[in-house]
Amino acid sequence: MHWKQSELFEEQEKAVLEYTDAVTYTNHEVTDKLVHRLSRFLDADAIVEFTALIAFQNMSSKFNSAVDAPSQGFCQG
Repeated sequence: MHWKQSELFEEQEKAVLEYTDAVTYTNHEVTDKLVHRLSRFLDADAIVEFTALIAFQNMSSKFNSAVDAPSQGFCQG
């Protein structure tokens, strides 16, 4: 989570990354304060769509890992 200290990201990008972490990691929480911060950049519909995308990517990652699906080579991470 070095992005928090990085000067490479603008406020909007940091809000999106923080929200993504909060949705993804069980030891993080999506707080009203975080949603309010994100809503400065995204409207309610966009937040719902973004949340669905994060959830889908998380589910896909877990599913692919469980069935040992090979990487498609889109990401070197």
